[in-house]
Amino acid sequence: MFQNLEVFQLAHMMARHAGTRQAVVAQNIANADTPGYAARDVQPFGDLIGMTGAASATSLRATRPGHLGAHDSATPAVVSDRRDAIADPNGNSVSLETEMMTAVQVKRDHDRALAIYRSSLTILRSALGRR
Repeated sequence: MFQNLEVFQLAHMMARHAGTRQAVVAQNIANADTPGYAARDVQPFGDLIGMTGAASATSLRATRPGHLGAHDSATPAVVSDRRDAIADPNGNSVSLETEMMTAVQVKRDHDRALAIYRSSLTILRSALGRR
């Protein structure tokens, strides 16, 4: 009954996405002086799992892997070059200010995933009559 709670899977996916995005940000910062390096970023989490806007609340969902439109929770995030980045004369498009702001957002996303996990765990424990 409690083996596959979707809220725990969602929190896990959010935390993995944040970890992947943090690794990409760290790689961008490490290559800030590399000539010709293009800044990279990860596809937004909502796009990755197909949650776009209010329509996702009313859309159908797959409850088994065999269902049409089922998504795999192990789907890796898509890493691509940033299109909004402006390149320096040496061809490098990494902006340290942008990377620092992105790192803060990634931390918030990871903290949100952990908060969802903790809150869900507390609710589950309450439902079972445990503290």
